Amino acid sequence: MASDLYAHLRTAGSSPAPLVFAFHGTGGDEHQLLDIAGQVLPGAPVVAPRGDVLEHGAARFFRRTGEGVYDMADLAARTRKMAQFVAAEAGGSRPLVGIGYSNGANILAAVLFAEPALFDAAVLMHPLIPFEPQLAGSLAGRQVLITAGRRDPICPPGLTRRLAEALIAGGAKVELEWHDGGHELRPAELTAAHRFLAPLASGIAAKGDR
Repeated sequence: MASDLYAHLRTAGSSPAPLVFAFHGTGGDEHQLLDIAGQVLPGAPVVAPRGDVLEHGAARFFRRTGEGVYDMADLAARTRKMAQFVAAEAGGSRPLVGIGYSNGANILAAVLFAEPALFDAAVLMHPLIPFEPQLAGSLAGRQVLITAGRRDPICPPGLTRRLAEALIAGGAKVELEWHDGGHELRPAELTAAHRFLAPLASGIAAKGDR
């Protein structure tokens, strides 16, 4: 079954909310972003897969041959695999939200371009897409928040802006949230993500009250 493609955890959630898929960074696991998901979308059910590529013992979602140098064939194959997993786990009619940090943001961005109809909204925290992504369809109606550090040594601001431009060109509504630090997550990013996703959660709650 496609839902068995990754070791993962799933929380039930406690309120009408989108279904959140949480993608950890290099060296993390399925627990890394649970608290963050709970902060940005309180009460939402969460599906968190664990990356199945090991780099010196650190879990990732695809292979690379150096910092910012991706194995593109492997990335394409694992993007398809992740899209299959998400579709299998999605189930019902809830909107889907993806939240990813670093390597997790990269696999989420790759899925957005490969399967643009899959997610309704995405939060990409410190993504690095060092190539020109090819969009397989339209991102019209999709919402994307990118958070980044102006002094990030791993994800240069120029590449962050180029990713935003590619998403906008594909039809997505994109917001950028910057902080003055590097690759670390800061509270302002989580505040921005909560603000960004609140209208989506409020819309579901309003429908449930009818």
